[in-house]
Amino acid sequence: MVQTISYAETGSFSGLLTDYITQKPALAPFYNRWPSLENFAAQIEEKKAAYTPKARKRLVSALRDQYGFAPDPEPAIENSLLLLAEPTTFTVTTGHQLNVLTGPLYFIYKIVSAIKLSRDLKDKYPQYDFVPVYWMATEDHDFAEINHFSLFGKTYSWEAANTGGPVGRLPLDGFAEQLLSQLPPEVPAAFHRAYSESKTLAEATRKLADALFGEFGLVTLDADRPGLKQALVPLLEKEIKEQVSNAAVQATNAQLTAAGYKPQVYSRPINLFFITDEGKRERLEPDASGADCVEVTIRNTARCHSQAELLALAKQHPEQFSPNVVLRPVYQELLLPNLVYIGGAAEVAYWFQLKDVFAAFKVPMPIVLPRNSAEYISRANAGKLKKLGLTWREIFKPLSELKKQVGAALGQEEISLKEQQHALAAAFQQVQDVAQRLDPTLVKTVAAEAQKAAAGLAGLEKRLSKAAETKHETAYTQLASLKEKLFPGGSLQERSENVLSILINNPAFIRDLLEAFEPLKLEFTVLEE
Repeated sequence: MVQTISYAETGSFSGLLTDYITQKPALAPFYNRWPSLENFAAQIEEKKAAYTPKARKRLVSALRDQYGFAPDPEPAIENSLLLLAEPTTFTVTTGHQLNVLTGPLYFIYKIVSAIKLSRDLKDKYPQYDFVPVYWMATEDHDFAEINHFSLFGKTYSWEAANTGGPVGRLPLDGFAEQLLSQLPPEVPAAFHRAYSESKTLAEATRKLADALFGEFGLVTLDADRPGLKQALVPLLEKEIKEQVSNAAVQATNAQLTAAGYKPQVYSRPINLFFITDEGKRERLEPDASGADCVEVTIRNTARCHSQAELLALAKQHPEQFSPNVVLRPVYQELLLPNLVYIGGAAEVAYWFQLKDVFAAFKVPMPIVLPRNSAEYISRANAGKLKKLGLTWREIFKPLSELKKQVGAALGQEEISLKEQQHALAAAFQQVQDVAQRLDPTLVKTVAAEAQKAAAGLAGLEKRLSKAAETKHETAYTQLASLKEKLFPGGSLQERSENVLSILINNPAFIRDLLEAFEPLKLEFTVLEE
């Protein structure tokens, strides 16, 4: 059974996201087009005019080289690559870090959203083709964010010799022993093969994405490739010479703040990293004195390089430069014939900081679409909900409210001594009036006794409430356990649970999601098994 609820009703999303979904006028200046089927017509025309045959040829060539297609290509992926060579093909893109074994569920939800939207667009615009793309964040260097995942209450971790460089380049040393060998036997073989048959984390992540989504035509892209980085040369030159991205973001940040929203990401004077010969990802830092000097660490030596030196490096070796969070979206849009970016709430927030950045580099900004979010209720948990007399919609309420609701259904008496407290206060007020007439020095004594009596009555109320709860302790324990399973740590399931927690028991889970998700409906999905 599939149900939906508004994002606001879940109580789990930012004001910016819920305001965007309701098309609050204050946010209109920060995005290009609202995500509706009709608005994709103008987006297609804009991208068609900006995306060159040279860019398309470069993309397809790099993808062919990346996949290799040996020995046995996935037919749907091969078909997607054939389509991408055509000028009438566009992409629907989502991106994510290289979390081991896919990380939290929302990784899956992002990709399913992209696949489903590609189908919806094809239905609306049959004269064009639409390919779903997963952009791997291979150049990210925050290893601590991606090296672990949770399954059935246990955390699995991989400790690699992290260099502080792009995580996609990490060799899988120790992965089999530290992580794969510790997994439950029910884990599908595809999860093991992706890592045991790969040399790097990027390769393993792509193979796992292919195994899970290849049949649906998903193309996975690793943009940390010299051939693709050639597209960055004009951007690198403009950023090094003019530092335009930071000025654009700062101006937008001021407007966002004035509209009542907090900027999501921090922009730097130069929003680029340099990848050293040792594989580290170092910031480019302009000299504070204003001299013609940008500090960068090369061969373990930090020194200032002139603008001319950096420009020469950018032209000769653009693969040594890496965009940060501000410029990565621009790099993405340079490479892909893309129409829409699908991201989580935090990503939507930082894309809203970038409209002027896209304008500065004369690159069309894509439509920004919040990914589908979902709560999965297994058959067992659905049975527990029913037994407690709760509906799927009510489970989003705070535990304290649910306890009152379940207690009322079980006939628990609600204990309240408010009336007695008021009567007690009134009685002591009378005593205090008498003390005021006869001996004012006793007023404080009376007040102290009143406070003591009120505290005693409050204590009795707590003890009586506890006694009432004890009669239904089993039901409350079951409720708390169910709430924790569906909202681990008080947060949405999708933010901590791994897909294996569902896929092991329901191999059709991804197909179920494809049936259930309606990306442009912009509502939270509840799947009840």
